[in-house]
Amino acid sequence: MAPESALQILAATILANNFVLAMFLGLCPFLGVSGRLETAFPMGLATTFVMLIASLCAYGLNLVLGALHLEFLRLISYIAVIASAVQLVEMVIKKYSPALFRALGIYLPLITTNCAVLGVALFQTAREYDFVQSIAFSFGGGAGFTLALVLMGGLRERLALANVPAVVQGVPLALILAGLLSLAFMGFAGLGG
Repeated sequence: MAPESALQILAATILANNFVLAMFLGLCPFLGVSGRLETAFPMGLATTFVMLIASLCAYGLNLVLGALHLEFLRLISYIAVIASAVQLVEMVIKKYSPALFRALGIYLPLITTNCAVLGVALFQTAREYDFVQSIAFSFGGGAGFTLALVLMGGLRERLALANVPAVVQGVPLALILAGLLSLAFMGFAGLGG
C-alpha cells in the first residue's frame, strides 16, 4: 500500500474522518459553544492552534521517548503539552479579547480535556506519520473541527429564528442537528481511499 500524501491526509481528516462528525470526538465543545457563530469560529481556531502545537510536540516527544525506550511516558507527556498549549491560548485570548474570553467561558480551559486534541497526538503516533503528514493531520483535524462548529453554529442561529415545536427546542434539536450533520459527513467516507 502506497503511503498517504499530506494532501490526502488533509482532505480525509477535514471531511471523511472529521473528528467531531465521523469519530465523535470533541462533542462537549461542539454542543456547548456552537450556539452562536461569534463563539464557534474562535473556539475552532483556538482548538486548531492547540492541535497543531500538540502534534508538533507529540512528534518530537515520540522520537525522544522512542530513542530513550520510555514509550510508556507518551500519554502523560502528551497531556502535559496539551495543557501548556491551552494555558498559552487562554492567556493570549484573555489579554487581547476579554469579551471573547468571557463568551467562551468554561469551554476554553476544557480544550485541555478535549479528546479530539489528544486523539490527534495518539492517532498520528499509532499511524506512524512523518513530520509533514503529522502537520497535515493536525491542521486537517483542526479545520474539520472548526468546520463542524461553524456549520452547527450557523444552523442553530438560523433555527433560533424559526418556529420550532416546544418538544424539540434546545438540546433535542441540537442532537438532531448533530445527527443529521454526521450523516451528511458520512457521505464522504469513500473519499479517503
